[in-house]
Amino acid sequence: MPEIRPNSAEWLGLVREEIIDPARPIVDPHHHLWIRPNWMYVLEDFRADTGSGHNITKTVFIECREQYRQDGPEHLKPIGETEFVAKVAAVARNPPGPPIAGIVAHADLRSPLLDEVLDAQEAAAGGLLRGIRHAGARDPHPEQLSILGRGLEGQYASAEFRRGLARLGERGLTYDTWHYHHQNAAFRDMAAAVPETTLILDHFGTPLGVGRFAGQREEIFARWKDDIAAIAECPNVRAKLGGMAMPDNGFGWERRDRPPTSDEFVEAQSRYYHHAIACFGADRCMFESNFPVDRLSISYHVLWNAFKKMAAQYSPTEQEALFVGTATKTYRLDD
Repeated sequence: MPEIRPNSAEWLGLVREEIIDPARPIVDPHHHLWIRPNWMYVLEDFRADTGSGHNITKTVFIECREQYRQDGPEHLKPIGETEFVAKVAAVARNPPGPPIAGIVAHADLRSPLLDEVLDAQEAAAGGLLRGIRHAGARDPHPEQLSILGRGLEGQYASAEFRRGLARLGERGLTYDTWHYHHQNAAFRDMAAAVPETTLILDHFGTPLGVGRFAGQREEIFARWKDDIAAIAECPNVRAKLGGMAMPDNGFGWERRDRPPTSDEFVEAQSRYYHHAIACFGADRCMFESNFPVDRLSISYHVLWNAFKKMAAQYSPTEQEALFVGTATKTYRLDD
């Protein structure tokens, strides 16, 4: 019998669960699409995941350096990704499946040509541009990680970068970022310096659990709790709750014979979710799938079951914010 490969449909299918609260509307504010030599994740794949039982009503595409232009000015090459996604979004407007209601694109926020890039991104997005992600993830030992960040040394403290962030706020655009847990304090300082721009912290600030961080989960969690509380003091920051099933988080699910159940997921990770909600409040938090990256460890329907189990202790108003309201307001999805 051939080996069942983790991340494959066969492996993910080893754990099937009845959908909890299947009628609940959900906005998934963080997913990718890509065409890569060893890993395709296109609209048909995403529709298979979003159609697996939960009521996904809208989604937001987040940049992933896909389908960049191959020629032309360097600063305009990211426009190719937005052109690609806008074409997919036009198809996704037709059932079955949720529409892609927003696009978070890429731009180099340090660039003196930033406004030219933002104008081009808005034109390419066809009314769907909601923000920019120029992620800050950077680690001095990238060889220890499986998903490498492309952040710049001192990025969050850069005066040029902060000017670009401020410009996003002036133009009504949000800023998403992904970084590692040891960068949370730098992010907090940056957030305080640009109070008029809405910043979205992706993936809890990615607590690492591999390489030199292996075996230090409790020490890192204690530091992370303090950092998250400090970040939450900045009223312009929103928190995405998810993205912690990546291999670099160190839970090891991608190496198992079977993916985790929703109960296993809740047991391993709920303390991160509850702490973030306690610090930010539900009206500044939103669940995210981070698919297909988190698909390396868990299926879409099991992941959202876990979110629903974690959310059960909150009020109906808080649950509506976590699943729909915060994402809708942050990304202006009713526009």
